[in-house]
Amino acid sequence: MESIEKLGDLTGKTALVRCDLNVPLNEKGEITDDRRIREAVPTIKDLLSRGAKVIVTAHLGRPGGKADPAFSLAPVAQRLSELLGAPVILAKDAAGEDSKKLAKELK
Repeated sequence: MESIEKLGDLTGKTALVRCDLNVPLNEKGEITDDRRIREAVPTIKDLLSRGAKVIVTAHLGRPGGKADPAFSLAPVAQRLSELLGAPVILAKDAAGEDSKKLAKELK
């Protein structure tokens, strides 16, 4: 497998990045340790700096195949946005119409 350093210019290309962003949350749904999010930032910034449109995939917890608001990636998206200094848009679903629409609209 090629390393990220060998990818070169990615202008106009879409990069799908699978990140382990399964961070601990307290009872209020607040992140208690953002280390995994911070570790993903250099890779995402590198791809963005080379012109890539970046889609990050992740999961939070183990909801047992059912949608559960307690496992929403909203706090993760918010923290990632803060660390990147750029907006992070959270899709309503993992692979449905909302995700497809957002991917097509990436700039």
